[in-house]
Amino acid sequence: MATEVSVIATSSLGDRSYLATDGQVAIVVDPQRDIDRILYLAGATGVRITHVVETHLHNDYVSGGLELARITGARYLVAAADEVDFDRLPVTDGEVVPVSDTLRLRVVATLGHTFHHLSYVLDEATGGGWQPVGVFTGGSLLFGTTGRTDLLGQQHAHELAHHQHASARRLADLLPDGAQVWPTHGFGSFCSAAQADAPDSTIGREKQANPVLRVAADEFATQTLAGLDAYPAYYAHMGVANTAGPAPVDLTPAARADADQLRARIAAGEWVVDLRHRKAYAAAHLAGTVSLGLDGPMSTWLGWLIDWGVPITLLAETPEQVADAQRELVRIGIDRPAAQATGAAEQWATGPDQLRDLRMADFAALAAARTGNTPAGLPAPDVVLDVRMTNEWRAGHVEGAVHIPLPDLPGRLGDVPAGTVWVHCGSGYRATAGASLLANAGREVVVIDDRFDRAEAAGVAMADNA
Repeated sequence: MATEVSVIATSSLGDRSYLATDGQVAIVVDPQRDIDRILYLAGATGVRITHVVETHLHNDYVSGGLELARITGARYLVAAADEVDFDRLPVTDGEVVPVSDTLRLRVVATLGHTFHHLSYVLDEATGGGWQPVGVFTGGSLLFGTTGRTDLLGQQHAHELAHHQHASARRLADLLPDGAQVWPTHGFGSFCSAAQADAPDSTIGREKQANPVLRVAADEFATQTLAGLDAYPAYYAHMGVANTAGPAPVDLTPAARADADQLRARIAAGEWVVDLRHRKAYAAAHLAGTVSLGLDGPMSTWLGWLIDWGVPITLLAETPEQVADAQRELVRIGIDRPAAQATGAAEQWATGPDQLRDLRMADFAALAAARTGNTPAGLPAPDVVLDVRMTNEWRAGHVEGAVHIPLPDLPGRLGDVPAGTVWVHCGSGYRATAGASLLANAGREVVVIDDRFDRAEAAGVAMADNA
C-alpha cells in the first residue's frame, strides 16, 4: 500500500501528532502524553510502531514519546544535541534512518523554534529510488507562519528568528513543491508565532503564502518578534519534564469529594474548578469556584492561572467530563486532581447560602447601560474590564475600558477600580473565568457573554487606536 499519514489532533492545545505507515510498520511523530489514542490507532490500522521521533523538546506539552517507545519497543529518536536523562537514539543533521523496505526518514536540522530543532523528511521507495512524500516540521515551517522563537528567553529570540528564517528556506530548497508539510504547532498553540492559515499545505503553497519564504531575514525577524504576545506560564515546567523523561500517566478516577470537603478545600485556598458550560455556571455554582468550561481551552488557562503545584479539584456534570479534563491536564503535567465531584451545583453545597449565580449581558446591554438605560435586573457598570491578551487589546478595544489580561488577573485583583465590574473577552469564556475570580474576591460582576466583534455594531463606543 502507499504511504499513509494520519493526524492525531489535540485541539485543546492546538497541536498535531502523526502516525505514518506503509501498512506494516509505523512512525509516530511528536506524541502527546496520553498515548492510548496512538496505540488504539495503530491497533485499528493493524501496524506495528517501530520508530517514535521528537522534532524538539516541547515547551507546550509533556511528551508521550518516551513511554510510547518503552511500551512498543520502538526506537526513540531525539536530537543528539539535547541533553536528556534517558536513553534514546541520538540523531543529527544529515542522518538517514531506515524504517522499512519502503520508508525512511532523513534528519534535517531546522533550528529556530529551539536551538536543536529537527525536521524529518519522509521518503518512500519508488521504482526509480526514493521520493520525498513530505516533511514533519514540528515548530519550524508551519502553515502560513512559523514556530515562535522567544520561548528560550528574549536574549535568544532575535538570533533564533534568523535561524528560523534560514531553516524554512532550507526546507523549501531541499524539497519539491508537491511535498506535504506536517507541522506539530499552529492550530491554536501558543508555540506558534501566528495561527495556521489552512488545514493542510505543501512546500509549494508555503512558498506562495508564508512570510518566512517571502521576506528577507531581518524583516522576518522584526515582524515575527513584534507580533508575539505572552505565552502560558506553565511552559516553564514542560521542558524540564521532557528533559527528565516523563512518567507514565494515571488516568484512573480521582477521589470523590463531598460538600463538606469541597467547602474545606475552597476555604484552604485551593482551586476548585467548575468544568460546566459558562451558562450553567452562571445559573448556579458553588461559591469560591472558578469557571473554566470544557468547551474551551480549559487546561491552557488553568495551567496559566494557578500557582504551579496547588491542589486542584474538578467539578462536572458527569464522570466522563472529569475524565476528559484529567486527560487534558496530564498533557501539561498536572498529573492528578486532588479530588472530583459530579452532579448538580446543589449537590456540592451544604446549604443554599453557598450557592451563587452570575449575571450575564451582551454588548447591546453595555451600550444601553452606558447611556443611562441599564437593562432591568443588571447593576450599572462602574468599570468595563477587558481580559483579552495584549495583541487583542491593541487591535481594538472598548472606549474607557480597563485592560488586565486574564493570566495577570489573579495577581492584580487589587488593580481593578472600585464598583460594579462588567467583564468581557473575545467570546465570553475568559470573561466568565475572570468574573468568577473577581466574585470570589467579593466584587459585584456582570459577564458580557458576547463576541467582541459585535460590540461596535451593538453601539459600544470603541477607542481610537490611531
